[in-house]
Amino acid sequence: MKSPSTHNTMRPLSLNQTNFGSTIDNTHLPVLVDFWAGWCGPCKMLAPVLDELATDQADRSVIAKVNIDESPELAARFGVTSIPTLMIFQNGRPVRTLVGVQSRQEISRTLAAFQAA
Repeated sequence: MKSPSTHNTMRPLSLNQTNFGSTIDNTHLPVLVDFWAGWCGPCKMLAPVLDELATDQADRSVIAKVNIDESPELAARFGVTSIPTLMIFQNGRPVRTLVGVQSRQEISRTLAAFQAA
């Protein structure tokens, strides 16, 4: 059962070298960043989960994605060697990393710990 919302369906923000810093630094909300690639099967499995979270968490978290093929410098900067890698940023800094496909419940539970902080 979904409650009425002013933002019907949200999508994860697409981040790159140009907008990454301003997005991560200019919010008080935790930011979940999915490092992914179009050729990655597990990344494709995770995509619908992140789409749902972008809508459900819209007022509590920012959900974003970085295509590592288009922004390899960001993957290198944060030491991403396996994808999908989910990183949670708070106050502009990475505070938690999850590697591999994660359940919606696990991602929500992890985000909740930083929403209360």
